[in-house]
Amino acid sequence: MTGLDELTQGLAAALARIGLPAPEGLERLSGGANMESWRFQAGDAVCVLRRAPSLEMMAGRPMDHAGEVQVVRAARAAGVMAPEVLVELEPADGIGSGYVMRAISGSPDPNAFLAEADPALAIRDIARELVAVHRTETAGLPAPVMDTAEALGELRRRFLEYGGDRPILALALKWLEANLPPPVTPRLVHGDFRLGNLMFDHGRLTGVLDWELAHLGDWHEDLAFGCMTVWRFSRPDRPGYGLTTIEDLARAYEAAGGDTFDPARFRFWTIYRTFWWALGCLQMGGFWRAGHDRSVERVVVARRTAEQELDLLLLLEDLAPEAERNRPLPPVTEPLQPGTGEPSGAEILTAISEWLTSDIKPLVSGRGKFDLAVARNALGIVAREIEQRPVATDAALAAQIMAGEADLATPGLLAQLRRMALNKLSADMPKYPALAAARAKWDT
Repeated sequence: MTGLDELTQGLAAALARIGLPAPEGLERLSGGANMESWRFQAGDAVCVLRRAPSLEMMAGRPMDHAGEVQVVRAARAAGVMAPEVLVELEPADGIGSGYVMRAISGSPDPNAFLAEADPALAIRDIARELVAVHRTETAGLPAPVMDTAEALGELRRRFLEYGGDRPILALALKWLEANLPPPVTPRLVHGDFRLGNLMFDHGRLTGVLDWELAHLGDWHEDLAFGCMTVWRFSRPDRPGYGLTTIEDLARAYEAAGGDTFDPARFRFWTIYRTFWWALGCLQMGGFWRAGHDRSVERVVVARRTAEQELDLLLLLEDLAPEAERNRPLPPVTEPLQPGTGEPSGAEILTAISEWLTSDIKPLVSGRGKFDLAVARNALGIVAREIEQRPVATDAALAAQIMAGEADLATPGLLAQLRRMALNKLSADMPKYPALAAARAKWDT
C-alpha cells in the first residue's frame, strides 16, 4: 500500500500537468469494494482520486482505467450526470492506476437519501439517468461487449473454482443456464447503477459514479441490479430502488424515452446479478489471501455471500410445488451455551469488541471510524459462528443440483435450503434487512 506521503507526491505530479496545485486535506472515503476513493482540495477545486488499491487488482479486467475514462466522458457528453474527469494517473506518478475527477455535490448515503426523497420525483430522476446511459453513443468506445452465454459460462467456472459447494448458488446457476434469454442489440450498460453509487442532494439525483463495470449489453441488467434486495438498504419492501414498485420503475423508464420493459428479461438479470454478486463477495476472500488487499473490510465483504443466498432462495422458491413451499423447516441447531468457567472464544471476541468501542473509538476519526466498525463486525461474525455453528456448504448436494438429480420439487430440499440460509445469514449479517422478513415467512 502506498503511504500517504507518496500518494500526495504522486497526486501533485498528476495535478501539475493540468495546472492545479498540490493536494491538501487528502482523506480516504469509506466504501468501495474494488477501488479506493480519496477526497482532497487542489486550490479552489474539490476533487476525488479514484484508483486501484494494487495494480494486481486491475489484471485481467476487461476495461482499464483509460477505457473507463473514455466511457465516463462519452456518458457525460450524452447528458448523463457523470463526473468531470480532470486528469489520468501515469506510471511515472508512482501511485498506481486511476484518475482524478471533480467532486460532485451531495452525498451517496443510501439511507439518508431514502429518508428524505420524494419517491415519485426520485424514481423519475433515476429513470432519466438510466435512459441517458442506455442512449449514449457507443461507436469507438473501448467498453467490452457482453455475450451473456459466455459470461454465464465464466460464472460457472468461478463457482467451481471457489469450491462449487454451496447448494443455493448451484440452484441459481442451474436456473440461469436453463433460462438464458436471446441476444439483444447491445447498449451502454453502467453495470453498477445502484444506491451507493448515485449522488443525491435534498433527495434529488446529482451524479452517477463508479463506471468500472461499464460494458455493452442488455439494458435490463442496469434496472435489475439496482433493484436487488441488497441495494434497497433500509427499504427492502420497496423493490424499485428502495423507492417504489418495479411497475412504477418500468413506467418511469418508458416515460423518460426508454424502450419497452420486459419482465422476463428483468427477472433473469435480477437472478443473474444476485448470483454474480454472491461470487463477487467470495472473490474478496481470494484477494485478501493473495495479499492484494489485506484489509479487514475485504474479508468481511466476503462473508456477505449469505445475503445473496437468502435473496436467491426468495427469488426461486416460487418454482417449488405448493407442498414443498408449505413444508416446515428442519429444527435449528442449538447454539453453544455460555459456560460458567473460563470464557469461551466467542466471549473473548465480545470482550475485544466492547474494548474497541469504549477505549479505541473515541481516539479515531474519518476513515478510521469506518475501519473500526468493520473490525467490530468481523469480531461479531466469528463469535456468532462459534456459538451457532452454521453450515452453508454441501459439496455433494451442490453436485446433485448441478447434475439435475435434485431440484425444488425434491421432498425436503427447499426446507433444508431455507434453514441453511437463515442460519448462515443470522451468523454472518444478522442486521440484513431482508432476514427478518424471510424468517417471519419461513420459520412459522
